[in-house]
Amino acid sequence: MTFLAPFWTRFREFAVTVPGRLRHPTKRGVLLGLAAIPALLVLYVLLLIPFTPSISDLQKAKTAKPSVVMSVDGEELASFKRANREWVKLEDISPNVVAALIATEDHRFYDHHGMDIKRTVSSVFHTLTGRKQGGSTITQQLARNLYPEDIGRAATLTRKLKEAITAFKIEAVYTKDEILESYLNTVPFLYNAYGIEMAARTYFDKSAEELDVLQSATLVGMLKGASYYNPVTSPDRALQRRNIVLAQMVKHQKLPEDKFAALKKQPLKIDFERQEFELGAAPHLAQQLRRWLIEWADRNDYNIYADGLVVHTTVDSRLQAMANAAVTRQGDRLQKIATSAWGGRNVWQAKAGSNKELVQAWVRDTAEYKAARTAGKTDEDVLKALQADTGFMDKLRDEKTRIQAGFLALNPSNGHVMAWVGSRHFADDQFDHVASARRQPGSTFKPFVYGAAFEAGAKPYEGFMDGPVEIPLGNGAFWRPTDGSGPSNEMMTLRQGLMFSKNTITAQLMHVVGPANVAKLAKAMGVRQSKLEEVPSLALGTSPVTLKEMVSAYSTIANDGRYIEPILITRVEDRNGKVLEEFQPKLAETAMSAPAAETLLDVMRGVIDQGTGAGIRSRYGIRADVAGKTGTTQDNTDGWFILMHPQLVAGAWAGFNDNRVTMGNGWGPGAQSALPMVGEFFQQAIKAKVIDAQVRFPVPEGSSVIDPSIAQGTPVEAQPPAEPPTENPAAVANSGAIGPVWGAAAPAEPARVWQPAPVIKYVTINVPGAAPVNPAAIPSGNSPAADSAQPMQVVPGAVAGAGQGQPGVVLPPVETRRPQRIDVLEPPAPDSVPVVPGVVVGAPIAPR
Repeated sequence: MTFLAPFWTRFREFAVTVPGRLRHPTKRGVLLGLAAIPALLVLYVLLLIPFTPSISDLQKAKTAKPSVVMSVDGEELASFKRANREWVKLEDISPNVVAALIATEDHRFYDHHGMDIKRTVSSVFHTLTGRKQGGSTITQQLARNLYPEDIGRAATLTRKLKEAITAFKIEAVYTKDEILESYLNTVPFLYNAYGIEMAARTYFDKSAEELDVLQSATLVGMLKGASYYNPVTSPDRALQRRNIVLAQMVKHQKLPEDKFAALKKQPLKIDFERQEFELGAAPHLAQQLRRWLIEWADRNDYNIYADGLVVHTTVDSRLQAMANAAVTRQGDRLQKIATSAWGGRNVWQAKAGSNKELVQAWVRDTAEYKAARTAGKTDEDVLKALQADTGFMDKLRDEKTRIQAGFLALNPSNGHVMAWVGSRHFADDQFDHVASARRQPGSTFKPFVYGAAFEAGAKPYEGFMDGPVEIPLGNGAFWRPTDGSGPSNEMMTLRQGLMFSKNTITAQLMHVVGPANVAKLAKAMGVRQSKLEEVPSLALGTSPVTLKEMVSAYSTIANDGRYIEPILITRVEDRNGKVLEEFQPKLAETAMSAPAAETLLDVMRGVIDQGTGAGIRSRYGIRADVAGKTGTTQDNTDGWFILMHPQLVAGAWAGFNDNRVTMGNGWGPGAQSALPMVGEFFQQAIKAKVIDAQVRFPVPEGSSVIDPSIAQGTPVEAQPPAEPPTENPAAVANSGAIGPVWGAAAPAEPARVWQPAPVIKYVTINVPGAAPVNPAAIPSGNSPAADSAQPMQVVPGAVAGAGQGQPGVVLPPVETRRPQRIDVLEPPAPDSVPVVPGVVVGAPIAPR
């Protein structure tokens, strides 16, 4: 640094003489001082140039194109724009608009190169004399519109210099017509309307091409101050400003003077209609994709609003439209019931009781209440004031009693997301009820309990006594799950327990298998983001999860026990079709063995054929090979339904955002609230042949859904019950009805093909002599109970979890069990039927 020493010495010597030079200026000093001012200004301008948009940025802006999201079948799902605008060519804009704009904003537009020096000097003079006047040209205003972050809007010298520099660059890259077109398509007009086309639709309900001279002058007049000259809220000021624009058009020969006198007397004639932002077919999905694409674009140096990226997704636009329609239709139906149930005076004007307390709790949750309390008002005064405010209470009632829904459909074979509906109406609720909302799944969680049992070796024909259940929790506490209709005191198989969603059977099975094993299986199958409490009540779906997790887990069942993480994006292309990046599904992970998955799915067929999901057959006429499960939580807070098909798994949730608001017994259970969305969706998908109704799941050996006559080609039609069992929302369970016998079936010698369940026939059960039995469960020959064949607490062969078996019950080892064979024969005489404990023999027992 020694080479700088001479310069530093001379600078200090000069600095010492400065005070004297200022006290006694010389002519040479004055001239140098005056010359330094523009020199410093030029130097400052040069320093600002790197901080303004580059020529390449301007060229990009000239060809800016928003990124789009495409469906797998080639339809546009969403477009990512900076603002709510529709770009129109200059030739498609009324000449009246251009004439009014140039006459009012920049009448020397065609004579300057970005900056009007004469107007700028005049503006500075007027500003210094106290009469502030704008001096920006159309090009300078365009610079602000295109680069608001880089240039800003503060009234500073730096901003004006940046604006001028950018304007000169724009003039070097754009033609005058391109500048006009860009300006008219980027200027804001309030009410989320950007550009002349959206402004014309908003204020006059017509296109920019159709604007007459009065309408053009009105819109151009708003450019001086859109809020101040708003023709909707300030029509008098807007009219006055419009006439000034007309006068400017006369002054600059853009309008004949003889027409001006008549035109200025005309009223505004506003035809206002707010233009909503185009949401697209899958708005919740689009919001997730926007966030993802912004991160991807930042990493790869792209702009999602200007570079015209094309994002290809797995979504099928046909299925998306069907899902939207199904959610809207069922949601609107439920809303009518909800409004009737929750919108009355008995709730919102209750003088005492739980309804009064609930409404007050809602009021206390609002920002208005909290602000008033912060200001020092008492709780009583704030409640009284707010509850007397009709507008506030109406808004609160609409918010709290608005029914919501979520819907998701996946392809189980590859994890592709086929349809995604995050709420009933995105405009009303942007919260995503597919991936973000965590709600208790109720009985839709039960398949994980049965799956864990089948994975450990249990068989569908094994089961438990449907009686009072008391499970010790430790420290003297007990869990006593119940069903709405009470216990039947009959033996019930695991198949029946899941078919009719019996809490008592599921709880006993959970006690045997163990909560830890169930939680581990659920996580492996797809419930991976939500925390599962490893407690006995987990069996009934008490741990909140997302709809996405549940549909993913059911897809694992439909995919032979293999979990595939859902995938939404397949590739990203540039505007010319060049592939920038491709995305492949992750490798499948084995969550459960294929035999166990097939057994679980086969049992869940029964839910649809004759269980709580029978509405799929009876109401929607679906005869495809499907399986599924309903779910309802405490007090009908949540309704769930998930349906599996070899090509598609779809699930729906219904409820309120505030879980203190619940649905009623007649419309809240999953079979009534959520099932119709999935049922209509599948019905339309099959009708449109988007999925193949003839495709079948594999049928596990021993499946009781198959009548041997079906394998021989005899057609059998499904005959679901006229009134399918319904879930009991009060106990987070389904009805206590005992279903028909489904025990074990004959070995599958012929190739089996699934058909809808036939009418259940009488059966004769032959027990092979080698089949082991539980000595603790069968009464001895000397016991009086031996002749009467009283039912036991546990069916022979029930699975025991490691160290978690039911106390006092001896269970045979899993590997020694042998399946019981059920042969379908002609109905024998009642007194000749051998009775095996734990299996219902004879005609189906009618639902209770």
